[in-house]
Parts: sequence; structure tokens; C-alpha cells
Amino acid sequence: MKAVLVNEFGPIAHARYTDVDDPLPGDDDILIEVHASEANYPDLLVMEGKYQIKPPLPFSPGKAAAGTVTAVGQKVEAFAVGSRVAAQVEYGAYAQKLAVPYRSAFLLPKTMPFDVAAALGLVYQTSYFALIHRASFKPGDSVLVLGASGGVGSAAVQLAKAMGASVVIGGVLGEENKQVASAVGCDHVFDLAAENLHDGLREAVYGVTGGKGCDIVIDPVGGQANAAALRALAWCGRMVIIGFASGDIPTIKANYLLVKNIAVSGLQWSDYRERDAESVKVAQEQIYRLWEAGKLKPHISKKMPLSNFEEALEDLRHSRVQGKVILEP
Repeated sequence: MKAVLVNEFGPIAHARYTDVDDPLPGDDDILIEVHASEANYPDLLVMEGKYQIKPPLPFSPGKAAAGTVTAVGQKVEAFAVGSRVAAQVEYGAYAQKLAVPYRSAFLLPKTMPFDVAAALGLVYQTSYFALIHRASFKPGDSVLVLGASGGVGSAAVQLAKAMGASVVIGGVLGEENKQVASAVGCDHVFDLAAENLHDGLREAVYGVTGGKGCDIVIDPVGGQANAAALRALAWCGRMVIIGFASGDIPTIKANYLLVKNIAVSGLQWSDYRERDAESVKVAQEQIYRLWEAGKLKPHISKKMPLSNFEEALEDLRHSRVQGKVILEP
């Protein structure tokens, strides 16, 4: 089969789209013929050796895929040959075939296209756990999403709206991203490139929340936007830090947390996949139900051949795409 192969950690240009042996499923595994893979910013970090988990070399990157089951292990009863599934893994999805433990796979709704299934993977799971498990979201909460035009951000916007947020505010960079954030469901959008971000974001959020501030901040960005968003939180507000797309890891001023009884937490979603598979299954079923109800629509900005993986990842690195990039073997 064809796959993207990383033989050493370093620049993604060193990876190759090449022939590799087909994977062999174990007794608890299923073998998937991949029709769509999800390209994500963390894939860059994994390939460069900068991610918190380093796969054994050589490996294929990629954390989410969708396709058709072509073989099942002896102990697998939940799936059969021909089942349409999505799978979420630590690595391996940039390939024509993928062997995964059956607990990491999910049956697709009958009408769901494979590209949509791949796009409803990592970023929607991440956003769901950020909102529900870490931020204790409840209907009526107001939510500020930084990076609202990106993969995780747009997923968080849609999920918050679908689950009953009173208002969703997006923080983005530039006019084009403002248009995307509005299109995916933001009620209000703030340009994080504005002058006096430190005070301006808080004033904007207070202006659309009756002077209260937002109940929840979802932050996959970091940097100066993080500090500004912290100031925009309401009393007993909750911030969830998902990543640092800005490249700047912020320092939290702990004294500010005391003044407004603010809670700041982090999210490493893959820990839930490994430690609490049942919660992940429940989350994916809920995501699929919301899609079937017409409340979720992943913004797929590009679909590219898997052989063009380098272009796709460089587009993600330099913020040249909004929403999701799907790779098709």
C-alpha cells in the first residue's frame, strides 16, 4: 500500500509518500481501507519530534481517518467486513490502510460522507471534551472561542451553538477569518489583531454579555490573546487551554484567578481515548446525532490527494486555510 512514512524526526520535507507493507490486524483490531484522513496541526509537531508523544520510528502520521472495514480480528464482534467507520488513533492515518483496535472505531451514520466523517474526528472530540468535561458547559453559557476560524475553533463554535450557548464570540486574525468565523456560527467576531487587545477584547465581550463577561473561553491559540481572554471572563468563568497555535506559550497570572474565582484547565484529548474509551464513544455518538439533526457542518476548506501531504501541512502551519483539510489516499 501507499503511505506517508517518517524515518526520522525533523522537517516534514524529509517524509516520503511511498510503498509500505500492509498492516496486519490483531485479534482485537479491524483493518480499514482509508477513504479520507484528517490533516491536523499536531501532525506537524509529531513529525518534527516536538509532540508530547513520539511514535517509534518509522511511522506514518495522522490521527483520524474514515473508510470501509476490510478485515476483522477474531475477537471483534462490533464490526463486520463492509462496515463504514471512522477511527481516531495516535498516528498511522496517512495511509491507504489502517489497522486499529475496534474500541478506537465508530460506525458511521448511513448518509455520512467519508470526508465529513474524517472532519468530525479529532477537532470535534477535542472541542466536545473541552466544553463538556473541562469547562462544565451548560445551556445558556456564553462562550469565547479563540482561533474560531480554525479546525478546533470552528468545531467549538458549532458545538457550543448546537448545545445551547446563549452567545458565541469568535476571536480571529484578519477580515477573511472574520468572515469564516461568522459563517460557522459565531454571533460576534473580534479581530485579535486590533490595537489595545489587552483591553479591547474585554470591552467587546462585556458589550455583548451585558457587562458580565463570558462564562467559558476555549483557547487553542495562546500568546497575547490568552491574557486578553482571561480578562474577559465572567465571575467563576472557566478557561480551557487546548494548544498554542500562535507559537507562544502564555504565563497565567495566578492572582487574577483569585480575584474573580476563575478556573483555568488544560486538555490533552488523547488521554481520554486511552483512559476513558466509553466517554469518547458517548461523545462521538452525540457528535453524530448533532450532525444528523443538521446542527453541525464541518467547514472543509480543502480536499487534497494524500501524496500532497506536505502542501497540506504547510498550509496549516502558515494559517493559509480555514477549517479542515482532508487528505484522500
